[in-house]
Amino acid sequence: MKKVTLVSFVLITTLFFSACRNISSKADRAEDSRVVRLDEELACRIIALPTHCLEVEYPNKLGQVLGSEEDLKSPKALRPIFYGCFDWHSSVHGYWSIVELLRQYPSLDTAGIVRDLLNRHITPENVAVEMAFFNDKNNTSFERTYGWAWLFKLQESLTLWQDPDAQRWKAALQPLADLLVERYKEYLPKLVYPIRAGQHDNSAFGLSLSLDYARTVGDKSFEAAIVEHGQRLFAKDEHCDLAYEPSGYDFLSPCLEEAYLMSKILTKADFREWLLQFMPQLFDDKFILEPAVVKDRTDGKLVHLDGLNYSRAACLYGISAKLPELKHLKSIADHHIAFALPNLSTQDDYMGSHWLGTFALYALSHVH
Repeated sequence: MKKVTLVSFVLITTLFFSACRNISSKADRAEDSRVVRLDEELACRIIALPTHCLEVEYPNKLGQVLGSEEDLKSPKALRPIFYGCFDWHSSVHGYWSIVELLRQYPSLDTAGIVRDLLNRHITPENVAVEMAFFNDKNNTSFERTYGWAWLFKLQESLTLWQDPDAQRWKAALQPLADLLVERYKEYLPKLVYPIRAGQHDNSAFGLSLSLDYARTVGDKSFEAAIVEHGQRLFAKDEHCDLAYEPSGYDFLSPCLEEAYLMSKILTKADFREWLLQFMPQLFDDKFILEPAVVKDRTDGKLVHLDGLNYSRAACLYGISAKLPELKHLKSIADHHIAFALPNLSTQDDYMGSHWLGTFALYALSHVH
């Protein structure tokens, strides 16, 4: 990683690596066992990735539309919370990773260094600046819907964490979450056709994360909108062929993301009937899906395939949990995680290390 001079980066990275003993041996065992579960040791390894970049401002991919020269500002000036980790959405889901891991394993931050970072960043004043960016007429659709969904995921974990600081951060972020919920509800009726890409724009992935949030916080209106439009967009789909996946730099599987979303929307009986039309091959207990291979982890696009292995695993776990007769999919999911996990390190190139920890955590949170 280049141009990293922050003392906090050195301090935090040293803290986590000194605390995470025997992690490399655990990663080596992963390929042998084919079954990996999140525990404190692995959580310590994963949390090192977002903490090593949340305050790293450059390199940075801003991605906004410029209305005039006055919009030419530094990432931190535009987004005083979510300016690190290369781009806005990666910063957001980096925060989600930290919050979710500390919620489950508070001993990871006994020194309070990460909590201090969160206290400094997630303030009402900083949220107001973030919201001003989204309210700029040229950027009302910024990060639609991928980044929006990760903001909801962060807010979901803050909601579940019964901690005074977490509840304060949740309250500070709520206006931004509410704004994006309204934007999403305005957008869905206008989306005539779903976006089936294997990257950020994928409609099913955004709807899936957003549905989890809506149900966790009890937002019945948002939940109803997602269910209604998810059915409208996908209920009639059939014969999704995994032979055409993955594309060269996918980090999402269009077929599996759609199937996983529908498993959340439909009843068990209706989902079985729908899936038999959409991906009947999944019901074959000899079904095979090999992990994707990355040839160059310094290439920001090609390294997406590492993320695909994690997101595929999450979907396969989710689908198999809905229908017991698909339990054979769990071993395929296990294999994907075991294949990708040894590559997970802050010592890896920044093009992967700034975001892949989140995808590993997301997959591991689905293991059952």
